[in-house]
Amino acid sequence: MNTYKPITTDWDYQATLARRHRYMSPSLGTFTAFSKPVVLKRARMQYVYDENDRKYLDCLAQNLCISVGHCHPLVNREAKKQIDEMVHCTTMYYQAVPAHFAEELVATMPAGEDWVVHFVNSGAEANDLALLMARLYTHNYEILSLRNSFHGLQGPAMTMTGIKTCRQSIPSDGGVVHVHNPDQYRGVFGATVDPYVNEIDITINSSTPGQVAGFIVEPIQGFGGVIPMPDTYLAKAFAQVRAAGGVCIVDEVQTGFGRMGSHMWGFESHGVTPDIVVMAKGIGNGYPLAAVVAKREIAEAMAKKKFFNTYGSNPVSCAAGRAVLRVIADDDLMGNVIEAGDLLESRMIALKEKYSFIGDFRGRGLMRGIEFVKDRTTRESAPEEAAMVAELNKDNGLIVGRGGVHGNIIRINPPICATKDDMQFAAEVIEHSCSRI
Repeated sequence: MNTYKPITTDWDYQATLARRHRYMSPSLGTFTAFSKPVVLKRARMQYVYDENDRKYLDCLAQNLCISVGHCHPLVNREAKKQIDEMVHCTTMYYQAVPAHFAEELVATMPAGEDWVVHFVNSGAEANDLALLMARLYTHNYEILSLRNSFHGLQGPAMTMTGIKTCRQSIPSDGGVVHVHNPDQYRGVFGATVDPYVNEIDITINSSTPGQVAGFIVEPIQGFGGVIPMPDTYLAKAFAQVRAAGGVCIVDEVQTGFGRMGSHMWGFESHGVTPDIVVMAKGIGNGYPLAAVVAKREIAEAMAKKKFFNTYGSNPVSCAAGRAVLRVIADDDLMGNVIEAGDLLESRMIALKEKYSFIGDFRGRGLMRGIEFVKDRTTRESAPEEAAMVAELNKDNGLIVGRGGVHGNIIRINPPICATKDDMQFAAEVIEHSCSRI
């Protein structure tokens, strides 16, 4: 057997920046986190470390991809075990690991339905597939989506996204109609529900043939500003869409896998059963994986023509996904989310009372957002203040995200293994940063 020389990596800070700028796509610069980049070298559980081994609490969980913790020992053990057995198996052949994982995912869905799973690689890819299923099943074309929604950055998923900075200036995939999101802080119809639901009915009867393929919604809009769907909205919206022949798609890419604490899935707290559930990010704890879980009769609409996904059902990623479900259950991470989330909420509510530039604090579990405003009366967005707080947080060992259509939301979304002590630390750092504005 050939003895291969080790492949070395140069971790020099300036050299890393230079290589990225020289050889990687300039489009990556549209989503940089900080004015002075952080070069991350390693990670463990809720912490990441830079090239100088400086420790940070990762309260963005690498865009919510890390659910149960960076390099979780069980997840990595199962993935490594599968790597030594078989790295990839096309779905043209049968492989036990994806089949087991599909069974285990179906067990988390509402009882009484015949659910099936289609594995893909990313959230955008999964949303594209959900849209295709909806159109094929209903024989309708129009899809309703919400303003401020985020479902992906290319193809049909980009068209379903309702944020201008996420939409390229090219002809869009047709048939997507956006309605107002029921934002209880700054929504056009105020802190109500029925006017937003009525708009769905009006839109169906004015901007579609009267029949739609479906409606896609995030239980909490993530990148769009951490905007929770209010109670009763989903139930009423789903009724309107189904009356027009459409299916109801819930995008759980950011909200799923226990992040809410009270339930495995965001839709469960609304007392609704969707027709299609889209999941990604935390499903693989960093391994590339996504899935569309649909009622069998809807998925069967895909079976009339050939459909194939090269890396879908990858056994290494599915092995990691199985371990994620095991860790959530065995370590009672949903209980941990409730405790840690409650502590963070109490600290942030107190912080809001202290600083007038904090207009709102919202979210659920360990998916939280702080909205920065220049004035509480006018609610004018304050993106500069949010950016300053994010930078100061980073300088003090805390990584948070930013979001919202104006960039004025601080997003706090750590791995769900983050503890009450971690949230205490996060709150103290955020308060210190706010004191310097």
